[in-house]
Amino acid sequence: MSTSSNAGAAPAPGPRGPGAGLPRGTLLVAAGAFLLTLSLLLPFYVHDRVAPLPADASFDLRMVDNRASYLDTASWTRTQDVRVEQVTQVEASAHTGDWSAWEMTVNTSAPDRVIDYWSRRVIVHRETGRAVNCCGEHVNGDHAVRQAGLVLYWPPGAAESGHSFYDAEVRSAPSVEFEGDDEVAGVAVRRYTQNLDATQVPDSAREVPAALFDPGAEGTATATRWLRVRRTFWVEPVTGMVVNIEEDRSETLRPQNGSGETALLDAELALADGQVSAYAEQARVRSLLLRALDVWAPRVLGPLGALAVFAGLFQAWRSRPRAGGGTAGVGEPVGTAARATRTGGEAVENRERRAPAP
Repeated sequence: MSTSSNAGAAPAPGPRGPGAGLPRGTLLVAAGAFLLTLSLLLPFYVHDRVAPLPADASFDLRMVDNRASYLDTASWTRTQDVRVEQVTQVEASAHTGDWSAWEMTVNTSAPDRVIDYWSRRVIVHRETGRAVNCCGEHVNGDHAVRQAGLVLYWPPGAAESGHSFYDAEVRSAPSVEFEGDDEVAGVAVRRYTQNLDATQVPDSAREVPAALFDPGAEGTATATRWLRVRRTFWVEPVTGMVVNIEEDRSETLRPQNGSGETALLDAELALADGQVSAYAEQARVRSLLLRALDVWAPRVLGPLGALAVFAGLFQAWRSRPRAGGGTAGVGEPVGTAARATRTGGEAVENRERRAPAP
């Protein structure tokens, strides 16, 4: 029977902590690489998918003038200082990945009667906000139209100038001019104007009393509707959202074979106050989101990622094996540890040889 000692036995391994077995700095390098990837992914991928107009939407614009005047075509008498409201309703649905189909109706009314009504279908490119000639587009049933220019919203982050806005009533897209920076409900915006000189509305010919143009005339005359409009848009530039609209509108009837004209509608329409504040708040929140994705995320995540990668590589460099065998513990050279191990083993062997036989 031999006697042995446990003095030289290795201690039992303890529980492994998080990251045990990985080279020093690995987690920092991995975290830094993730942050650097995110700093590129957010502006170049996520932003480009969040910024376009939504494919599906339902909303309306209500513009009012409390002191408008119009020609009552039921009695052919003029009504003044009356509230006139123009409501534009939009039902948008997805139409391929980049397009959205907008079904629009425009209803102009006084408290007791409808003054005008027309409808429109337009395909909108979600990134540019411009009309696309496709897929059953029409204005008031006229499928021969070819709509162009902006439909309602500006492109996100668009340049100040170089835009046109489609007027569906006269089937043309006059340019809009940038007039300067402004502020609406605490939101920084750009102000644009569009001037449409008196233009005949297509397919608007109708029979009206000839006395409208010549008080002594009898019978009827064929007249067409003419439209003059000055529009002002306030646009939040980061999102392209229109937060306010004003429209100085003058409509007249002119005889086809004769001279003179009679006023049909005079109104200075403006977006209702409640809608202005609501659209301004939507634009503010969406602008913060797009700025975070496009500007702030790269500026913050990029340097943090680079710093984490550098720190991880520095840790790996500090913990690399030294010349002569690397490290065997905190502050203890490998050679010293090896000599201690051999010395301990020799002492055990000597004790066993000196032990008396049983």
